[in-house]
Amino acid sequence: MQFGVLGPLQLRSATGDEVAVSGPRPRALLVLLLLDAGRVVSIDQLIAGQYGDDPPAGATNALQAQVSRLRRDLPDGLVEFHGSGYRLAVDPDDVDVHRFERLVREGHRLLAAGAHAKAVTTLHEALDLWRGQPLADLPNAEAQATRLEEARLAAREDLVEAELALPEGTNVAELRRLVDEHPLRERLRGQLMRALQQAGRQAEALEEYEAARRLLADELGVDPSPELAAIHLAILRAEGAAKPTRRALPAQLTTFVGRDAELERLADLPRLVTLVGPGGTGKTRLAIEVARRDGREVCFADLAPLHDDDEDQLAATVLAALGLREAGFQPAGVEPVRRLAAALDDNLLLVLDNCEQVIAAAAGIVRTLLDECPDLHVIATSREPLGLTGETLLPLEPLAADNAVRLFEDRAAAVRPGYAPGQHHAEVAQLCAALDGLPLAIELAAARLREFDVHELATRLDEHGRFRLLSRGDRTAAARHQTLTAVIEWSWDLLTNEQRQLASRFAVFAGGASLAAVEAVCDVPDADVLLADLVDKSIVRSDGSRYEMLETIRLFCAERLTEEVRRAHARYYLSLAQQADPYLRRAEQLDWLATLTAEHDNLMTALRYAATHDQETETGYRMVAALAAYLWLSGRRSQAGAAAATLLEHEPEDLDEEYVACVVHAIPTAAPEHWERAKAIMRSFDRPLEHPFGAAIWGMTAGPPDEDDAETPALLGSDPWNAALGRLSTALFQLLDGRPAAGERELVEVAATFQSLGERWGSAQALDFLAQAAGWRGEWQRAHGYWATALRAFEELGALEECADLLCHRGNAFLRQGELDAATEDFARAAEFSVKAGSGIPPAVPLGLANVARCRDDPEAVRERLAEASAAVEAGSFRFASMRAQVFTALGRHAEAVAAARTSPFAADVADATEGLAGEVVAAGEGDRAALLLGVAVALRGTAVAGDPQVARVTEEARGLIGAGAFAVAYARGAELDKERALTVVDGSTR
Repeated sequence: MQFGVLGPLQLRSATGDEVAVSGPRPRALLVLLLLDAGRVVSIDQLIAGQYGDDPPAGATNALQAQVSRLRRDLPDGLVEFHGSGYRLAVDPDDVDVHRFERLVREGHRLLAAGAHAKAVTTLHEALDLWRGQPLADLPNAEAQATRLEEARLAAREDLVEAELALPEGTNVAELRRLVDEHPLRERLRGQLMRALQQAGRQAEALEEYEAARRLLADELGVDPSPELAAIHLAILRAEGAAKPTRRALPAQLTTFVGRDAELERLADLPRLVTLVGPGGTGKTRLAIEVARRDGREVCFADLAPLHDDDEDQLAATVLAALGLREAGFQPAGVEPVRRLAAALDDNLLLVLDNCEQVIAAAAGIVRTLLDECPDLHVIATSREPLGLTGETLLPLEPLAADNAVRLFEDRAAAVRPGYAPGQHHAEVAQLCAALDGLPLAIELAAARLREFDVHELATRLDEHGRFRLLSRGDRTAAARHQTLTAVIEWSWDLLTNEQRQLASRFAVFAGGASLAAVEAVCDVPDADVLLADLVDKSIVRSDGSRYEMLETIRLFCAERLTEEVRRAHARYYLSLAQQADPYLRRAEQLDWLATLTAEHDNLMTALRYAATHDQETETGYRMVAALAAYLWLSGRRSQAGAAAATLLEHEPEDLDEEYVACVVHAIPTAAPEHWERAKAIMRSFDRPLEHPFGAAIWGMTAGPPDEDDAETPALLGSDPWNAALGRLSTALFQLLDGRPAAGERELVEVAATFQSLGERWGSAQALDFLAQAAGWRGEWQRAHGYWATALRAFEELGALEECADLLCHRGNAFLRQGELDAATEDFARAAEFSVKAGSGIPPAVPLGLANVARCRDDPEAVRERLAEASAAVEAGSFRFASMRAQVFTALGRHAEAVAAARTSPFAADVADATEGLAGEVVAAGEGDRAALLLGVAVALRGTAVAGDPQVARVTEEARGLIGAGAFAVAYARGAELDKERALTVVDGSTR
């Protein structure tokens, strides 16, 4: 974790997420521990830090309570007790104040050693850690805060000293602001005088000395120090040399954020490095930062105004940047390129910015200069490489997520007074991701905080389009950097007509594409060559096997897309889905799942287009059916829901199987008339399904069929996977309808069949129910072995909803074992899987947690969890009768539970509800009838369930009422009944 106290208390996890600490006292306690990170802080010190010299009575107990609250907010084991005090077990370098002090010491050492460029980098890093008032959450911290502010000011002075030793000098305006804030600080005043002298402003430097002399005399009655007087004398004696005219690096008005990896790579600068990337990625800013840190003499030449690919004109531009007149240093008639080579100093760093529109001329001149000037180094920025031997390419990717957020918040704080960094971290991170991490786009977005808050900005970015929203930039910036549209148009204008055609068609791919897909969909000659050109020009990116556009560039190009290309895209991905579907039921399923996952964005884009714009071709219906197995196995079922619902608005002819697929995928749930038609279709099938996984999906969503609606062999056909699916259905009926031994034997064979096919989903389903059967008998080791194997298979597939179901089953088993912590963990993980799948938290999760709370004798938690489960059931978010019955049982609504269970085709569901009813009966003092009902439950299920705490309680109470012998007789009487008579007893008990 990372901790910050140089401003409001801030905690971030290893993933960058902010961690909240509730309450002012626990926050103050954490600050005290952070100030001595890694060391034991005595209880007396902590009390004094919290309450000052006059702590209240009971301060020690209060401190212990604060420690407990703090531990709840932090990872386990972070706050340690050591007898006399507490220790925060973190590395001091993970705390900004300790890192600041270490960097300041290192910067001071580098300054003393003459390593000025490194000192500047180190001190900048130290000062960038500050976010506001230090120790803001700690009361009575005035002395410590003052000490830190003094250290910060001293670090600023060291930074200025190091900058004054570098060619580009320091920021005079910022230095003058510091002097105004600290007018009696003579070191700062002297540094300002030296900076003014370096800028050729000797008169202003001398005026600063006079102002300081008067102030010191008036305020303190003293003369300037010998050091300040010496600087004054040196300025008086300085000769009036001509001010250098070489064009230095452009001054930057904002802080530099991110690019640590790039800066590290360029710490040892090659002779020629070209920074390449799309517009707006920050190539110019990085080039300036690299040059600033390098330490060589620098000349900066902006080539953006040039449009003719002419070497002489380019050479003249660089000569002007050097401050030299064309004929003032060489005889007339000498070519400008030769004049330029002769004029360059040894060990110069030449920065050529914006080479892309004069790429040939830039390449020619750089080649000549590097050949003739052996100590010359060149940094070029361009949207495509120069293409020279020995060129080091540094492609600039979008900013990493954390740096993108830092950049936004830095720029936001500058334009919106009171903006608190970190306050909207999640929304800012999402906004930056939507902008592809492009620095220019992020800065343009942050500038709009003058008008909108973060939430409204994110909303408008989506609703109004990024190009319209990000259309107001710095009025003084180059035109191509004032709006997001202009940034991309600059690159677009550099493309040939053929390249533009491919770029506009490529924009149909939402998630990148293979070369084969590009050739098939875009239908342009020499697509492979043109695609390579677009990669070179930073319009398209490639990892060697796939090609993609940044979303911002893609949206710009997509404005030129035609319906013909969109239809071709939908047809191509329908064909891919149909090709993949059979393999998802074979040993190759993981490979094909990976293939479809890589194309997921394209598949969903094609489906949405087909559903809304291409309904005549029925492509959308066919895609839902072909993708059904992939969507379920990869936990993405909900992502096709809206398109499926749209398709149902126009019912097709002769696409019955495809229609059923849309019904079971539609979100929100399809209308009753759609379900009725789908049921009729499933009853009418007299042929094998083209997509057999649809039968499994129908069973999982519509619920088990009635006895007269059971699947027929014709529905599944003779394919081995289909046959195994049919046997799985039969086995589950046997297991859950009172014939567990027969069902278990069948499940063993079914699991073996699926495993022989190399198919994970079916085998995991069988293993999950085998585990439940073993758990009924209390064979815990065998049950957990089955569950572990099944869970691995589901996780390999990414079948999130199946993972959630399994974890709920296992969580209930842990409950019966008395392993409450393990049960809680499984229910929590089940909730995570369900939410990630987009299906919401199933009622089984709060129901399971309610049972955990009941075992822990926590009635308030029981009420809260049962309310959640009841709300989910009453809202109709779960279709199966078994879950409704379980929730009603937990709520004590036993008659309703039995009624719901009686609508289930499975006797095991009625058995569960009957055991709940027995609890109500025994509470009324009817021990004999309770014993009978417990026996009836065993008759219905075909077995007792080991370890059920509620059944154990009812059994004990019934025996207490009627005695062990009478209980055994009544229990046996119920257990010996056949199914029909057992159900009659249950029905009679609810009247």
